[in-house]
This record gives sequence, C-alpha cells and structure tokens, in this order.
Amino acid sequence: MPVTIMIVDDDADDRILFCEAVRQVDDSILCLQAEGSVTALDLLKSKKKPDFIFLDLNMPGINGRQFMRQLKTMPSVSNIPVIIYTTSTLSSDERELKHLGADAFFTKPSKLVELKYNIESVLTGKWEQIKFRPDPYDSESLRFKV
Repeated sequence: MPVTIMIVDDDADDRILFCEAVRQVDDSILCLQAEGSVTALDLLKSKKKPDFIFLDLNMPGINGRQFMRQLKTMPSVSNIPVIIYTTSTLSSDERELKHLGADAFFTKPSKLVELKYNIESVLTGKWEQIKFRPDPYDSESLRFKV
C-alpha cells in the first residue's frame, strides 16, 4: 500500500511545491493537500489516514499549535507522525511544538533539493538528518538530484 503524506499549509504555492517535491522523491506517494487546519481535521476523520503530516505553524484560524493540541486528543490519529514545516527559525517554536507532540521541525528550505532531502529523511526514518542542508552537487549526500 503506498505511503500517504498530508501537507497542511494555507499557502497554495507552498502546498504545490511540497507535493511536487514528494512526487520527485517517489511518485507512488499520495500527497494530500489541506489548505488549513479545519480542512485537515475533516480529512483525518475519513477512513484513509495519512502516514505523515507536514504542518505549517503560522496559519490563520486554527494555527499549527492549536491543530497539534486537537490532533493529540483524537485517538484514531494521535499517533501519526507530525513534522512541523514552517518559516519560523525560532528554537523556542521548535521546543514548544515538540512538547506538544511534533516529531520533527524544519524551516521551509529555499531550494527544492533541500525540501526533497528532508522529505526523504522522514520517509527513511532518518529524523536526525532533517536539519542537515545537503550539498546538491555531493553525490554521496543524496540519492536524488534536482
């Protein structure tokens, strides 16, 4: 059964870029897009649950923090790994979200190769490598290229 990733982000361009990066990492992965927390919470009530949730922190309405609090009270989805995918670079945000139950935290990268690297790190269970910024010309650091 193919892996399913949900991206929760109010910015349509960021969602499209994210799903394109997922497709380039592995085109068998299903990328669900939720334009905000309310949509994501509705999708999570369906039978097909994502294997991973990538969550923007700063969204209007229910923000990433509030979403995390609600998600962790829902037994059927509270165990889905959540990766915070945000513009924030504050270590205080990272500490707070990990305290709320996030499994990983990374700042939205400026290059597609970095985003693909972080997605692959999550998919392969190499969580400790997420913050690493690979050299796109180093063939040893990545199995994929832009």
